[in-house]
Amino acid sequence: MAKKLVVKVTAGADAPERCSQAFTVAAVAAASGVEVSLWLTGESAWFALPGRAAEFELPHAAPLPELIESILAAGRITLCTQCAARREITEKDVMEGIRIAGAQVFVQEALADDTQALVY
Repeated sequence: MAKKLVVKVTAGADAPERCSQAFTVAAVAAASGVEVSLWLTGESAWFALPGRAAEFELPHAAPLPELIESILAAGRITLCTQCAARREITEKDVMEGIRIAGAQVFVQEALADDTQALVY
């Protein structure tokens, strides 16, 4: 098993099952002791804003705010620079603990030794 997991989620409310799967996998990995880095891209970028995850609903799925909390407690969440810019989201807008970074950082994390990368 990889010691590090990078998960890139591109879906938001537009594809709720795919979105929920990405957050769930990241949260379970973090709870299992795996070093997790979750990247918010595309429509998932909105979940970097306070309160937005609480608006997300999917029957039989864990609440997104709880998943985010568990990922932040044991891992890292990053909002894509370009995705943030397209939505006019700045560092001061995002929830505490979420950073904004670009493709170079994603590539460094995804290609690090003992790392597995998933895209949803």
